[in-house]
Amino acid sequence: MKLTLKTAAGHDYEAYAYTGGKAFDAAKPTLVFIHGVLNDHSVWILQTRYLAHHGFNVLAVDLPGHGRSGGDAPTSVEEAAQFVAALLDAAGVEHAGLIGHSWGSLIALETAARLKDRITYIALVGTAFPMKVSPALIEASLNEPMKALQMVNVFSRATLSAPPSALGPGTWVYGASIALGRRVLASNTQVNIFHRGFVACDSYANGLEAMAAVTCPVLFVLGETDQMTPPRAAKSLIDQAKAHDKTFTVAKVPMGHHQMTESPEETLDALKAFLGVKA
Repeated sequence: MKLTLKTAAGHDYEAYAYTGGKAFDAAKPTLVFIHGVLNDHSVWILQTRYLAHHGFNVLAVDLPGHGRSGGDAPTSVEEAAQFVAALLDAAGVEHAGLIGHSWGSLIALETAARLKDRITYIALVGTAFPMKVSPALIEASLNEPMKALQMVNVFSRATLSAPPSALGPGTWVYGASIALGRRVLASNTQVNIFHRGFVACDSYANGLEAMAAVTCPVLFVLGETDQMTPPRAAKSLIDQAKAHDKTFTVAKVPMGHHQMTESPEETLDALKAFLGVKA
């Protein structure tokens, strides 16, 4: 599904959203899936296809300047949150749940804080606040992106030989993620979206204020052996949710930072329980 949005300068561009193999139906509840740094909509393949066939509209986006989406790649979490709001407007969606991974989790959080009751749920997968990125990794993403891509995929995985995952038997999760990162990086020849995404994560400072402002239930999906955003890194957000009497759930899944592909069934089960899906 492609939607026409406008850049900050007022120019039209097309944003892409994968619908899980089902046509968009305005009568159904909508879920927006938001990927992390140097990823695209495809990281949500199992979860989106299931939910699209079990009563939901699914919009798994490519962020602007990533993959199949045009426009300017976001320079900050706040800028990306503006994109999500514009996407909902373009799709004619009045209310939606947001599901974000890593950088996408911060985007979901910031969007929910801004749009208040328009957002029905947020699920923060592999989240942290602050989401600091090591200076060495930021530097490598700028000057040696292939080296940085390998570093990220080593630290993102609980093991380089993970069990078969969302793509089925015979899949090598590490190799598939390296290939995806190369493809997404090559999709934008104007700016280095790898470096830009890391800087956006590292510089985001509004997490606690955003959590205090959300009005919807919150799900935290944390990888038990996540080295990029370990479960303890979400403590400040969880404590803030508790301090402000938010309705929240914490689900821990096995494996590492890419819960959607390393622990696809467990991640889906956490989402199903949170969303009240019985099938």
